[in-house]
Amino acid sequence: MRVLSEALIPELPNHYHGKVRENYDLPDGSRIIIATDRLSAFDRIITSIPDKGHVLTQTARYWFEATADICPNHVIAYPDPNVVVGKRLDILPVEIVVRGYLAGTTGTSLLTLYKKGERQMYGLDLPDGLRDNEILPTPVITPTSKAFDGGHDEPLTPTEIVERGLLTTQQWQTLSDYALALFARGQKLAAERGLILVDTKYEFGTDENGTIILADEIHTPDSSRYWIADSYDEAFRSGTRPKSFDKDFVRAWVVERCDPYKDDLPPIPTELIEETATVYRMAYEMIAGQAFVPDTTDGPVLDRVRENLKGYFPSGS
Repeated sequence: MRVLSEALIPELPNHYHGKVRENYDLPDGSRIIIATDRLSAFDRIITSIPDKGHVLTQTARYWFEATADICPNHVIAYPDPNVVVGKRLDILPVEIVVRGYLAGTTGTSLLTLYKKGERQMYGLDLPDGLRDNEILPTPVITPTSKAFDGGHDEPLTPTEIVERGLLTTQQWQTLSDYALALFARGQKLAAERGLILVDTKYEFGTDENGTIILADEIHTPDSSRYWIADSYDEAFRSGTRPKSFDKDFVRAWVVERCDPYKDDLPPIPTELIEETATVYRMAYEMIAGQAFVPDTTDGPVLDRVRENLKGYFPSGS
């Protein structure tokens, strides 16, 4: 299987190795972001999924282009299917999650907190009697602190965000307006594809002028929850989860066989990896409404990436 497990390019400067992305900061203030095929879970890399980086980069590209009229984004160029060159930003210390349904499994999700008996959270007041996966009257923003140093995110209210100096009042208003408008566009276009955009996270930063700019990725299967629209009504009536892009085959397989936080990982079966790759490709096709065109160039994927990035090498490299 052709995968991009590593994307180390010595000719490019200022390398930062992320869990699934390789980043290179250029002298002109731009950043090269290479999406590898690595799959991260349990605070470690567990395998690589063919075409995963390609799918995520091109899905984000579809959405960046479809929302460019709503707010500025970091994109400068796409020199390769796995690569975006973007403006380098100072990332704002608040993670913005927009939710259209009472759903989720993490400790900071609305559903988790609601089932614990909480009705006031994130500056919201929720009524009694809501059911799992029920649509909310209007989409809501559930901001959390952004843990940069391995800490845990914590729920925030708009008042706390401003009082702690995380954002100014104007910055919070701008982020809120952008996030809700992006989500509305996302839900509309997703509905046209037979999908429900349930919730998503956005990351924003500021440039050298203090302008707020959308960064990272947008409405990808990794940053967003999608349900298959025609499965929702029956699932809600029966109290089950609507059909979704279930990419957790590998995670579930690992958990059944070891403690992934302590034990050595068993070899991941090839058929399981390919099954996950198929889901990513299908997700792209449903979200973007166009066929996924795999790369068919000869040789390793990294050779192709290097060739497409030669124009960014410093002179003399």
